[in-house]
Amino acid sequence: MATRLLSFLSDIEKSLLAELGMLEGPPWETSRAVSYHQGLARLTLGQRTARGLEVRGLILLQSYLLADGSQCLKANLNWAGSAETRVMAVYAKPQVNWRTEAASIATAWSSGPEVASDPAEEPAGQPDAFAAAG
Repeated sequence: MATRLLSFLSDIEKSLLAELGMLEGPPWETSRAVSYHQGLARLTLGQRTARGLEVRGLILLQSYLLADGSQCLKANLNWAGSAETRVMAVYAKPQVNWRTEAASIATAWSSGPEVASDPAEEPAGQPDAFAAAG
């Protein structure tokens, strides 16, 4: 699965740069780091501005075996300035299209973090689940 780690990261990077290339603004730059021994990979995404390279986020990949012996790649998506992370898993099954899965992860990252709803903006008549349980 070690070779899958780098090729999958490359597929994510290609898909992501294709999506981000359509946006206005400074060009995007990436850097990669891979540890085959630990089954980890990192894609750092940034934009070159007048102040230098500004990191916009990360995609972290982890390769591991499940209890049944099958392999899995887990992607952890992070955005600069956001505490939110999103985790997406891809299971090595015969019907998996790795490029489609990579494009899905790229789209999820380029969509940005989900906007957390403000509890003050809850519609009237919708009780807080924690308050109702207490």
